[in-house]
Amino acid sequence: MVFKSISALVLALPVVLGAAIDRRATVPQECAFLLPIVDDLMNNLFENECGDAAHGALRLTFHDAIGIDPTLGGGGADGSIITFNSTELTFAANDGDFVFLAGSLSLATCEGAPQVKLAIGRPQPIAASPDLLVPEPFDDVNKILARMAAGGNFSPQEVIALLSSHSVAGADTIIPGLAGIPFDSTPSVFDTQVFVEVQLRGTTFTGPGGNQGEVMTAIQGTTRLQSDHNFARSTPTDCFWQSFANNQQQMTEQFAAAFFKMSLLGQNENDLIDCSSVIPPAPTFTGNAFFPPSLTHNDVEQACATAAFPNLPTLPGPPEVVPPIPQADGS
Repeated sequence: MVFKSISALVLALPVVLGAAIDRRATVPQECAFLLPIVDDLMNNLFENECGDAAHGALRLTFHDAIGIDPTLGGGGADGSIITFNSTELTFAANDGDFVFLAGSLSLATCEGAPQVKLAIGRPQPIAASPDLLVPEPFDDVNKILARMAAGGNFSPQEVIALLSSHSVAGADTIIPGLAGIPFDSTPSVFDTQVFVEVQLRGTTFTGPGGNQGEVMTAIQGTTRLQSDHNFARSTPTDCFWQSFANNQQQMTEQFAAAFFKMSLLGQNENDLIDCSSVIPPAPTFTGNAFFPPSLTHNDVEQACATAAFPNLPTLPGPPEVVPPIPQADGS
């Protein structure tokens, strides 16, 4: 599994420190040691693709960071999910997760993703996070918002911004026997399609359906999380959700800000080193949002009461069947 691949890279990091560093002059001296590690991860783990390994690394940043609560404890974004993986990876919400190692770097593989800030220098984690702090896809909107507020003082708008990561994500455990089932029709592009497609009327399941945390989707081959469906249709998040549809700049700017805030949970920014310059920019996205083939504005389930859903073109052709995301080689 990819967990083993990332773990092997962690153990091998000292080996690559002698590699040629072409970009040393462009980063602070205290960050230069990261450059060969960045190259190794991009080339050998992510294979320079916005694929399964990159998606998993991004997902795990959240699973590690949100493990903090003012009453129950937890260290937040402390890497405890690596150090205490035998504990934290047994939690139901972390089932199927990958090691939290390079979430910021994983974004650089995805067309359209923002270049996020990176701060390093965290002390070693001292304990595993308590269980039940990672929201589940079957939790209701109010429960998730309360958990995110308690864990990181996230506003409803920031929660929706963080869910932009679902644009480059897929389900590995929700549908028994199926892995890499994407949440939208463009899982290798960090675009606004997830905010369009989740707003469409669900008509089908990929697989047998009836699984906890899953509701009907509008496009064969994709799956829709119950939580995403509800965020798009519930106060106080429905208008925030809609506001990202076909608004790439707003989505990426707000995601980058919320992502960096998440990376500081349990940490003091003043004690950390800004190494943002080691993260390369992602390929530029120049497209626009669209309705998938055979779907139109008539299929939108309008929820926001203060603004109409944007008018978008429909792609030509027959109804789409989106293929699964190829799974990373875990050998």
